[in-house]
Amino acid sequence: MSHKQASTTSQNGPAGYSGFDVVEAMWPRDAPALRSVREPVFVEEQGVPLELERDGMDIACLHLLARSSDGQPVGAARLSPDGRIGRMAVLPAWRGRGVGMALVAAAVELAKELGMDKVELYAQCHASAFYRNAGFREIGDVFMDAGIPHIRMVQGILSHDRDSRTASDAD
Repeated sequence: MSHKQASTTSQNGPAGYSGFDVVEAMWPRDAPALRSVREPVFVEEQGVPLELERDGMDIACLHLLARSSDGQPVGAARLSPDGRIGRMAVLPAWRGRGVGMALVAAAVELAKELGMDKVELYAQCHASAFYRNAGFREIGDVFMDAGIPHIRMVQGILSHDRDSRTASDAD
């Protein structure tokens, strides 16, 4: 997936799930679609104050948007310039269908294309097992953010170019 163009990363989400695509989105052009996922999840469902959800960082981030086969926004995530995945949200009717895993995989791939050697996120503690299944590991202690317990999680990114140079250097 190139960060210079919107492209499909998943038609058939992980484990054979289908019915959605993940594409890159642009802020502010796609802000209404991204907010149509984030605000119901964070503000309405989880009680995060709107002023915390709208933190002013969106313009500096790269965004991913999951859309159902009929084009409706169903999931969202963003990747900040420092490699932090955030604002990961999936509408309740779409949870358990591979949307979240597809968004995480697309964010990691995007970070890899940008030359980042790791990504991190601040996982809500109830979601830490999901992120462990996606290859992240917990670091540090639990902390509160917007009144919700979180844990910092990190995943290293292996570059095929680095791996092949390392292998050839060893010969």
